[in-house]
Amino acid sequence: MVIEGLDGAGKRTLTKGLTDALHQAGASVASLAFPRYGKSVHADLVREALHRGHGDLADSVYGMALLYALDRSGAADEIRTLQATHDVLLLDRYVASNAAYAAARLSQDATGEVVKWVWQLEIDRFALPKPDTHLLLQVSPEVAAARAERRARADASRPRDAFESDDALQNRCAQVYKDLAAQSWLSPWHVINGPAQTNPDTLAKTLLT
Repeated sequence: MVIEGLDGAGKRTLTKGLTDALHQAGASVASLAFPRYGKSVHADLVREALHRGHGDLADSVYGMALLYALDRSGAADEIRTLQATHDVLLLDRYVASNAAYAAARLSQDATGEVVKWVWQLEIDRFALPKPDTHLLLQVSPEVAAARAERRARADASRPRDAFESDDALQNRCAQVYKDLAAQSWLSPWHVINGPAQTNPDTLAKTLLT
């Protein structure tokens, strides 16, 4: 089960709340978050590039997308193991993040060439497992940006990066996410709007039925 959404949408909060609710419902739960900062050299290169390290690397849409994909490829065996040993595996970001942000950076939509390339790279070539379902936390780009800014002020270890600070990019990305959800890209999507729909206990019951 993949949780997707803009930076600042509340993915980490929902992952924690949903994990607790699923545990209370008797399910065994594991979780992973991408990029795997501090655990994967490819993820660390992403973080450094997003803060303007490595020259103009961050300017390359395909170069950055490849690093994100390599980070997930390095976790493929772990994903399969966690799938086999738990009732639910929650992923905070997955392949759809790569598709959405790459398309938004190139001003393409969900049917564009880069989205097809991401599928071919991560699913066909790297053989990453397809998710059973996606949860899209749909909040306005303005709300997401305000949350990301507050988070950065409160936690010095999580400063806003080049993507989070680009309001136009976040707006385009929100639209690509909507389009991916509408076409059930990779798997069925559940679009979650507002606090009422993000109640972890209610959501856990819905997902387990």
